[in-house]
Amino acid sequence: MTEFDSGRRATLTGAAALTGLGALPVLAAQRRPLRLSLLGQALLENDLRTQVWPDRERVSALVRHGEIGFTNLETVIRSSIVGTATREELTLHAGEPVVIDCLKSLGITLVATSNNHTFDLGQGGVLSTLTALDAAHLPHAGSGIDLDHAAAAGFATTKTGTRVALVGFATGKVRDGGAASPTRPGVNEVREDSPGVLNAQDLARVHAALAEGAKTAEVVIAYQHNHLWGDDMAITAPWQRQLAKRCIDAGATVFVSHGAPLLHGMELYKNAPLFYGLGNFIFQTETPPGTYPQRVWDGLIVDCQISGAGKPRIGFIPIVLNDTGLGGPSDMETRGRPSLAGTVDATRILADFAARSQDFGVTIAIRDGVGLLV
Repeated sequence: MTEFDSGRRATLTGAAALTGLGALPVLAAQRRPLRLSLLGQALLENDLRTQVWPDRERVSALVRHGEIGFTNLETVIRSSIVGTATREELTLHAGEPVVIDCLKSLGITLVATSNNHTFDLGQGGVLSTLTALDAAHLPHAGSGIDLDHAAAAGFATTKTGTRVALVGFATGKVRDGGAASPTRPGVNEVREDSPGVLNAQDLARVHAALAEGAKTAEVVIAYQHNHLWGDDMAITAPWQRQLAKRCIDAGATVFVSHGAPLLHGMELYKNAPLFYGLGNFIFQTETPPGTYPQRVWDGLIVDCQISGAGKPRIGFIPIVLNDTGLGGPSDMETRGRPSLAGTVDATRILADFAARSQDFGVTIAIRDGVGLLV
């Protein structure tokens, strides 16, 4: 047995433990928790089902442990109504409607569309993406046909009838014309008035949507796609921590962020989990190999159980993405796919995540290749 196989078995053993409530115990006095699979962002331009992918079923099974599988769709969906490209081909992220089917086949049931690539094919691309998501019956939030629709919560309902709301917004690198307005399709943008100071009117719109979502949903996800990194994209800024906590105060149950394509730590606020950066779940970037550090190709599947009261039960399953396609650097169809991490990678990923979370007063225990919130 190779080191990779041995590590894979250890990780699978630990991950399998998460399928039972023994690993993440639920107090009998609480109502049945909602189980969320929270993932890194999905930059997906090709249908992964067309190529051999040994870990596909394992990854999908872990995502499907959650009643809701959530990610950010970092891709414009093409159709006959797309407009003029607003980016160079290297950073233009677009795919056919089949990529939505691919995401659904992996267990994704809810997506955010508020990101800096939503406008890559102009207003037509915004509309074509919304149309394709609706046609595939995949709930979404964060962009819309106008500002009211972009700011509004999207809703998903689990098989047991639990209603989940999502409010999505983007901070930083929204291109000119990409922000929704009262008469224009686009992203729900929260502007920065000065370094670390977000526009009060935009924040009030987000908070109002969270409060409205909380009226009819048992769980509310506040989603931020952030590109206001400052000098180091690996550092969580104080203003973002404050933003996350204000979202919880406004009605959110959990805060999730992407944007910086690597893992940040997590924090707890009023027993609500705040994930400041979940990195990547799928990353089919066309940038040359070596452009990004190794950490960009590390990720987590977050198994998060939210109950009506008390601390959430959360497990962290480490994954790795291949930084080069199996057919070479130009092979995008097999680049950036998630696989379960072997022992060495799992230990490295979890240790880094635990250290970053410890800075925020959160302890993550590492057992059998899986992280557990203590």
